[in-house]
Formats: sequence, C-alpha cells, structure tokens
Amino acid sequence: MTQPESNGPTPERLMQFAWGYAAPIIISTAVNLGVFDQLDRGPGTAAEVAAAIEGTERGARGVLNALVGLGLLSKTGDRYALTPESATFLVSHKPGYYGTFFGHMTGQLIPKWLQLDDVVRTGNPAMSVNSEGNGTEFFEKFVESLFPISYRAAQTVAANLRLAEAGAASVLDLAAGSGVWGIALAQAGPAIRVTAVDWPGVLVVTKRVAGRFGLEDRFTFSPGDLHEADFGSGHRVATLGHILHSEGEERSKALLCKTFAALASGGTIAIAEFVPNDERTGPPHTLFFAVNMLVNTDAGDAFTFAEISAWLKEAGFVNVRQLEAPAPSPLILADKP
Repeated sequence: MTQPESNGPTPERLMQFAWGYAAPIIISTAVNLGVFDQLDRGPGTAAEVAAAIEGTERGARGVLNALVGLGLLSKTGDRYALTPESATFLVSHKPGYYGTFFGHMTGQLIPKWLQLDDVVRTGNPAMSVNSEGNGTEFFEKFVESLFPISYRAAQTVAANLRLAEAGAASVLDLAAGSGVWGIALAQAGPAIRVTAVDWPGVLVVTKRVAGRFGLEDRFTFSPGDLHEADFGSGHRVATLGHILHSEGEERSKALLCKTFAALASGGTIAIAEFVPNDERTGPPHTLFFAVNMLVNTDAGDAFTFAEISAWLKEAGFVNVRQLEAPAPSPLILADKP
C-alpha cells in the first residue's frame, strides 16, 4: 500500500471546525452558572466550584478542563484559576464584561444558523431582524451586551474629533441600541447633547443605560425607523455603530444621504462595521458575519471600505478615512463640507 506523504493534508483542521460550536456554548454555560465570578474570588478545585454553583463535580470538572483547553483558565494541580483574559472580560462586575454576548450567540444566533441550508436554497432569512416587528424583541435582548465591545472604540472617536475641546456640540446616535456611542461621546464634555434614534422598544434600553451613567438628561430620544424618524439638524457628529450591515446597499445609501442632511457643515460621520478586504477573502470573522446577515436579514451583508467610501462620496461626504480603534475593523470617518 502507498503510505501517505508526511507533509500531505491531515483532517486536523476539519476536526477543529467540527467542534467549533463547542467553545461559545461552554463559555456561555460557565457565564450562566457563575464559574468565572466564583474563580474571581480565588482559585478553586472542581469540587469547590461545583458546590459554589450548585452543580455536580463531574459537570464542573468537564467544563473547567475545557476552559483550560481554551486558554480561559489555568490549572495548577487540581486547582483552577482565571487567566488575565477571563479576569478582564468574563467576570460580570468588571467594566469590560463580554459574558452576555455568548448568550446572544447560543440563544439567538446558533439556532437560526442551523437553518442555513434552507436560507441558501430559498434566499429567505431565518428571521429578518431589520424590521421593527421582529427586530425590537431581538435587539432588546442583546444590545446591552454589546456595550463593552463598542465603548473603547467610541472613546477613540471622541478623542480623534477632540470633542473635549468642542464646547457645546450635538451628537446624532443612530440605531442607538445600548447608547454606547452617544454615552462615550457625551462623556467627553459637559455641553455635549445626544439625539438617540431607535425603535421605541429599544430606546427603553438606551434610556436605562444612559441613566446608569448619569447622562439621561443630556439625551433626546427620537423613536422610529431610521428611514422615518426625525434626525433633527445641525449635528456636530453622527454615529452609525454596526447598522449598515443589516440595512443592505440601497437602504444604506439612503440612510447616509439622510444623515448628511442632518449634519452641520464641518460635521463628521463615524461608522463602525465588520469590513472585509476588497477581494472578500478575509478576515475570517468578517466573512462569517456576512453569512450571519444572510441568515438574519433580507439584504444585509458585510461591505468593503471601497464600497462604503463610494456611498459616502455619493451622499456628499469628503475626506473619507479609516481610524484605527479597538474594534473588529478600523472605523470609517467622513466629513460634510
């Protein structure tokens, strides 16, 4: 028999892909049961963690060992401890907490992704989340979990635009969600006011989070669909935090034109998106996200910088540029002449 070449392909990567669903489910379970919060109090054995979370030692040990394998816990003897990564992002009382994002993945996204065969065959999404009827419930459940993902990026925008030196200024926060963009920009100066636009049900979350930061009195809330709601006028900054991907090309172009009209001369639009390269060959997470739009929207996609740049120029914007930030992709900024 011919022996396979030692440098030939192996199924190792395919086996890793086959178990790709395991990581978010294991992390979500550990978050839900309070494993990371418990270990934040100090290292512990599987038996000690099991007792604290009111689980079984066998179950705790299996999840704890898997988290060690994922690099989210360390293990010395029979005692488990947090790593710097899990201590920063998976402990519920820490400001950078990402834990609830995994509940969004396992509870809302994965079940719909299991319908991908039918989505590809029919061209119809498993559920269209960019319509108010379906979208309000969908976004109400997870927008707050996205706050830490965008907060530092929003602070980067505030610093880049020197809002701390701007004095009185108006910010238009479109598809406000948790309010993270408006909140971070409002924190740059006491005279900054925010107009937050979103569906009425989602604005309930925006108000709650703004209130938690002591900023609700600096927000004006404009309920409604982005293409129908009142944007006002004369804004210094407009933010579109992860919304173009769900709108699709034609609605995105119309939204950029409407936003242009709402800005003051010299105003800036700041866009956060998952941006693939021009050939759409990477980065992988942006290509996965494009499929997520196939599953969850009628016309959504992940758009390249060249595409978004062309839409901005068509709407009248100038000086289209990218801003490096702690975000999945560089932010996109452009100015109104």
